[in-house]
This record gives sequence, structure tokens and C-alpha cells, in this order.
Amino acid sequence: MTWQQRIDAALDARRAADALRVRTPVENGAGRFLIREQRRYCNFSGNDYLGLSQHPEIIRAWQQGAEQYGVGSGGSGHVSGYTHAHQALEEHLAGWLGYPRALLFISGFAANQALIAALTDKEDRIVADRLSHASLLEAASHSPAQLRRFAHNDVAQLDSLLDKPCHGQQLVVTEGIFSMDGDSAPLGVIHAAAQRQGSWLLVDDAHGIGVTGPEGRGSAASQGVKPELLVVTFGKGVGVSGAAVLCSDAVADYLLQFARHLIYSTSMPPAQAVALLAAFNVIRSDEDNARRQRLAALIDQFRAGVRDLPVQITASQSAIQPLIVGENARALHLAQRLRERGIWVTAIRPPTVPAGTARLRLTLTAAHQPADITALVEALHVAGE
Repeated sequence: MTWQQRIDAALDARRAADALRVRTPVENGAGRFLIREQRRYCNFSGNDYLGLSQHPEIIRAWQQGAEQYGVGSGGSGHVSGYTHAHQALEEHLAGWLGYPRALLFISGFAANQALIAALTDKEDRIVADRLSHASLLEAASHSPAQLRRFAHNDVAQLDSLLDKPCHGQQLVVTEGIFSMDGDSAPLGVIHAAAQRQGSWLLVDDAHGIGVTGPEGRGSAASQGVKPELLVVTFGKGVGVSGAAVLCSDAVADYLLQFARHLIYSTSMPPAQAVALLAAFNVIRSDEDNARRQRLAALIDQFRAGVRDLPVQITASQSAIQPLIVGENARALHLAQRLRERGIWVTAIRPPTVPAGTARLRLTLTAAHQPADITALVEALHVAGE
């Protein structure tokens, strides 16, 4: 088989399964509304859970940062790309989240890949929730460590896997809030299971930081848990982009030596770090506490409105509210029906989710209004007829 034949065969297989991914250029894709081909849609597909991507103070901070530092960092943080803006953000995050150190990464995907690649060896074992994000499972499968998966949130199976002999170290991996199901990991019992075996816990809290817990400190803080390794990302509730790893002094020093994604990548623009610091100041304010309360009320309104729909909903109390419909073609059909009514949603299909669980991944934000939720629920009832 030639290169071209291999590529054509893979694309044909995706098309035949109604699983081909496509990109759609839009305007204002992170806000309450987006525009495509001059038509406005109410947006229920973004991850800007608190609406902070449009916050005037954060926008102004990025502009001021660009005026001071320019629009790029100029290099890796190990060369000349680590500025006082980066340092201030790292110190703020470490103090706020209660860790000795924070290290910035260009994305959550890079942070997860860097952590697992740098920490694990061939004698080690990674025990990961089966529904963990692709960045975690891919890094684990490519690492020299043995990978074992436990059924979603099944602590008994996790205990059983951890109890098996291991010549090296064991790393337990999970998300705080799961990106496709929207439900939460029972971090307290998971951490206790890890500690019984002398293992470390890595929590990716991409979808919890800023949105849950006291002052928006995330899933771990909301459950009174302090994992050894905490990854927080800035492209969801924080409204910007990038990520950080929270850890001990020793782990931070180790990663600065061995985390290749950190060493060899151009660091985030300093202006972005300035904007992120402004974003976290907003998140810690009374204004943002009101945003979190408003989001919680919208989630309750939505869940009450879809109880009698002929679809499966998850136990999610987060901004992620998936409607699981099963077949790929049906998910695509429902998404198209909703767009015809001015509602922008995305059909999520395998391999992003397990086979037979294609879904509409609906996301609510504090920027939405109760009337938006009413319109969404009405459109779902009509589309499902």
C-alpha cells in the first residue's frame, strides 16, 4: 500500500462511519453567540464557561502586556523566554492553589504529555481512568511504563490494579471533571487508594479550575484533596489558553531538567501571562462568584428541561451537559436540526468517545441567559420528534 492509498483508506473509513472531523470557520466562537456565513447562532459548544474571554479587564490586560513586552516571548523559557510576567503568574497560581511551585506550559495537552513522559520509567505502572482525556492516555501509552485502565470512577477496580506487584512506582491518573461526560471524579477516595500503595495522583482539572470550588480553585479544592500533581488549563473557565503544573519544589526542579515540552518549546507570550493574571484576579472576585452562581442556576434549569427527552443524560452537575444518542448519524442529524433553529452544537463521535455513545456535547456558560436555555430545550424537543 502506498502512502496515498493508506491516507485515502483511512479517510474513507471515517466517512463510512459518519466519523469524519471537519473544521468550520466562525466569528466570535468563544462568546454567547457566534456567526457563520452572516447568520447568528446561540453558542452551546464552547468551553468559555464563565464568559471571561470577552471580559474587558482581561482584554485590556493583554493589550497592555503587548505594549510592554510585544506579542511573542522570543524563545524557550530556558533561553530568554521567561519574563517577570511569567514568574508573577506562576507565583500567584502556586500561592492560590496551595502548592510550592507552578510551571507554565503552552497547553494542557503539552503539560500532560510532558509530565508523564518525564516522570515514568519501564519499571513503573500508570493506572488511569478509562475515560481520561486523550492527552493523558496517549502519553501513558507512549511512555515506557505499563498502562492499566480502570472502569470509569470505579475505585474498587483501581484498588485491585494498584494492589498487583509493581517493581517501580505507580501513578494514578484521572480528570477532575471529565471532558465528554461532565461528571466528577471521586477524588477523595481515589487519592486515599493511591496513598495506601505509596502512589502519586495526577489530576487534570481542565474543566474544573475557575468554575468549581472556593474562589474557583477547582475540583480538588472543592473535595478537600491535594493531589501530588495538579494540571490546570486556561482555555476553559479561565477564558484564555495555556496551562500550569502544580507540584513540589523538587518535582518542579526535575521537570525543568527533563520535561522536553517545557525545555524545547517557545514559551507563551508574556502578554498572555499578564492577561492570565488579570483573569485569575477576576475569578477570585465577588463578581465571578456571582457568575458561578448564575451558571449553576442555568445548569439546573437545563437539566430540569431535558428530563423527559428520549436520550441519555449523565450525572453531570458541571457546565458540560452531554446528551448521549448512540449512533453517529443520529447525533449529526440532531446537531443539524438544532443549527436550523439557530442553536450551535457539536456532535461528538468515536474515537473521541466510546463506540455507541455518540452525543451532543452541550456546554452552558455564565454568559447565557435563562431565555437561551428555554430556547435550547424547546429546540431539543422539536429536533427529537
